[in-house]
Amino acid sequence: MTLFHLIAGWIGYLLICLLGLILIAFLCFCLYIKYIHLKYDHIPGPPRDSFIFGHSPTLLREMSNDRFVHDKFLEWAETYGPVYRINGMHVVVLCVTCPETTKEVLMSPKYPKDSLVYKRLFNLFGQRFFGNGLITAQNHDEWYKQRRIMDPAFSSLYLRGQMGVFNERAEKLMDKLADMADTNTAANMHHLFNCVTLDVITKVAFGVELDLLNKSDSPFPNAIEMCLKGMVHYLRDSTFQLYPKNKKFINEVKKSCQLLRSTGRQWINERKMAVQNGEDVPKDILTQILKTADKEENIANDDEELMLDNFVTFFIAVQGANASVQVSGQVLKETLRLYPTAPGTSRFIPNDIVINGIPIPAGVSCVFSSYVCGRLDKFFEDPLKFDPERFHPDAAKPYYCYYPFALGPRSCLGQTFAQMEAKVVMAKLLQRFDFSLLPGQSFDVLDTGTLRPKSGVVCNIRHRGQTPAA
Repeated sequence: MTLFHLIAGWIGYLLICLLGLILIAFLCFCLYIKYIHLKYDHIPGPPRDSFIFGHSPTLLREMSNDRFVHDKFLEWAETYGPVYRINGMHVVVLCVTCPETTKEVLMSPKYPKDSLVYKRLFNLFGQRFFGNGLITAQNHDEWYKQRRIMDPAFSSLYLRGQMGVFNERAEKLMDKLADMADTNTAANMHHLFNCVTLDVITKVAFGVELDLLNKSDSPFPNAIEMCLKGMVHYLRDSTFQLYPKNKKFINEVKKSCQLLRSTGRQWINERKMAVQNGEDVPKDILTQILKTADKEENIANDDEELMLDNFVTFFIAVQGANASVQVSGQVLKETLRLYPTAPGTSRFIPNDIVINGIPIPAGVSCVFSSYVCGRLDKFFEDPLKFDPERFHPDAAKPYYCYYPFALGPRSCLGQTFAQMEAKVVMAKLLQRFDFSLLPGQSFDVLDTGTLRPKSGVVCNIRHRGQTPAA
C-alpha cells in the first residue's frame, strides 16, 4: 500500500509539472503572438476575430458557407488599401496590390516563393505531390536548372510545330458538339473543355492517346479533380486530417496522387527505353525534355522524381489554365482579368522593405492576387464590365496589376501552351456554333486551387445560323 501511495504521488507530481510546462509554453506562445502584433500592427488591416486565431475564423466561415473567399480579399483591399495585414496565430500575411511592389518582388529572383504555402505542397496528405518541381522549388539554382531543361519544349517556336495536334483534337470536340446539337443535348462545356485539354496535353506532351471525349471510363480526369480538391482542404484546414469522416476522401486523394505519378513513371520509362533502343519516338515535349536533360551536367539521382514532380505540376496547372478562356487576344486577356485561372501567388520577404510608404519588417509573406487587382476600379474603370477594348493595342497597358500567369522569372511555364490551345478550340467553336446558357447557370466561381465555373457552363448548342427551337 505504501508503494502504491508513493507511485501515485510521483505520478501526480509529474502531471502537475507537465501541466505547468504546458501552461508556460502556452504563455510563451501568447507572448510571441503579442510580439508579432506589436511588430506588424502599424500595417492596416481588418479587426482580428481573436487574439490567438486572428482572422482565421472569418476566412474559415467564408469557405464553410460556400462563399468565394477571394471576394473577401477584394472587399478588404477596397477598404484598407494597397497593403493590408491578415493574422493567423503567430503568422502574418500581407495582401499587396501596389504596382511598384508587385514589380519589385515578382520580377526579382531575390524574393523566394513562400514556404508557408509551397513547401507544404511537396506532399498531399503524406503522398508526394508537387515535390520539388517548378512550382514548389525554393532554391533558385535548383529551380533554374529545371526551368532550363523545360523551357525549349514550351517555346512558341516548338509549340507552333505541334499545331496539327491542336487542330486535330479541336476537330474531335467540334464533332462531339455537332452530335449534341443534332440531338438537342445540353453540353457541359467545362467538362468537355477539360477532356479536350487533357487529350491535347497527353498527345502533345507524351504522345499518348486518351480520347477522353469518347471514353468516359478513364480514371485520369477524376484523379486530377481529386488532387485539386484535396489540395484546397490540405492548405486551408490544418485540422482536416483529424476528423474520421474525412478519412475516405483523404485515401481517395492519396490514390489519385499515386495514379498520376505511376502513370507518369510508366510513360517516362517507356520513352527512355525506346530512345535507348534506337526506336523512332514522337517529336513531342517529353522527347524534347529528355534530350535537353541528357545535355545537362551534374544530373542527380533523384532527377526521375523531379521529372515526375513536373509531370504532376504540368497536368494540374495546364488543366486549370483552360477553365475559362476565350478566343482573340483582347477577349482572352479581358476574360483572364476577371477570371484568372490561378488567383494569385506569394513571395517571402527576407529583408525590410517599404510598401506604399509603410515600412515592412523582414520575415513576412506577401500575397499578390491577380483576381483582386483585376476587379479594383483604381486599375480598371467599371471593373465588372466585360470590355475587351481595355486591351486594344492603342490602349494604355496595365501597369503591374494584370498577371494571370504571374510575372517575372517564375511566371507560368505553360502559358503559351494554354493560350494556343484555347485560341484554336474557341475559334472553331465560335465559327460553327451558337450557344446559350441553360436556366440556373451562373457566373459564380469555384476555387479548387485553380478558379473554374461553379455551375459547369451547361449550354444548349446550335449550328451557327440555325433557328432556335421554339
